[in-house]
Amino acid sequence: MATSTLEAPRSTPRAAPPKRPRGSGAVGRFIERNGAYLFLFPAIVYLAIFTVFPLIRGLLLSFTATKLVNPAGGKPVGVENYEYLLSSDKFWTSVVTTLLYTLFTVIFSVGIGTAGALLLNTAFKGRGIIRAIATIPWAVPTVAAALIFVWIYNNEQGILNRTTSALGMGQHGWLVDPQYGLFAVTLATVWKLTPLVMLVMLSALQSVPQELREATWVDGATRFQSFLAVTLPHLMPTLRVITLLMTIWSIRRFEIIFLITGGGPLDVTNTLVVNVYRTAFQDQNLGRAAAIGALGLVLSLLVTVVYFIVEQIQERQESQR
Repeated sequence: MATSTLEAPRSTPRAAPPKRPRGSGAVGRFIERNGAYLFLFPAIVYLAIFTVFPLIRGLLLSFTATKLVNPAGGKPVGVENYEYLLSSDKFWTSVVTTLLYTLFTVIFSVGIGTAGALLLNTAFKGRGIIRAIATIPWAVPTVAAALIFVWIYNNEQGILNRTTSALGMGQHGWLVDPQYGLFAVTLATVWKLTPLVMLVMLSALQSVPQELREATWVDGATRFQSFLAVTLPHLMPTLRVITLLMTIWSIRRFEIIFLITGGGPLDVTNTLVVNVYRTAFQDQNLGRAAAIGALGLVLSLLVTVVYFIVEQIQERQESQR
């Protein structure tokens, strides 16, 4: 009689885990914990080198009597530069000029840009071509845009004077008459910035739910009432952000003003940034120019603070509804 023997199943030996290089566990844990900071490190270094360090250097420079001909020989003068500026009519005139230039630029660029976005958000033949044409001013380099407007404002060959003459309004010295100087640079800046506003607002308009607008139409609302009730509330966050950006960019605008008028005629376009250039390179006073730049920075920060205050008020009102 055959007998069979039962053998216990043999356990297959487990493969030995791969040996990690010495220290790899600690390095891996460090990367897991601080990976986000490692990705941010290049940006932090960039900001430190090109933003924070120049800002601190400029602030320190504003407390010295540094001259352009001897940048290393400036002696500390405390707040003397600031005292001089705050008691200078020329400085306060440049502040007022900056505020007027910024106000007109923001109002017209945001207003025209938003109106253009509303127009391009409607369906009509050739809309794509008009959208492409409308973005051209934003794509034109600032130097080229300035040269275009210098030609437009030319006393004899400029298209603006030809137009006013044809309408019986006579010719004007757009770049030499003080009463037209601020208008000249504002018009050029609005032409340059409006396409950006239009594109941003058009993107915001296309995110508004069409169903909500159609519901208001069913309820008997007109298109204008539907715009006030549905579209405008959806646009307000984007509108506030683009207004803030336009304000800060207008305060800092230098190239187009300097290339068209150089701060003239009779200092009517001498904004804060143009004043910084003139003080540094014409008056050769780097310390005082740095002080003007610091006060301009304070103005930009005040605008930003006002924006965040308005934003907080809007959020509280929306949360209470």
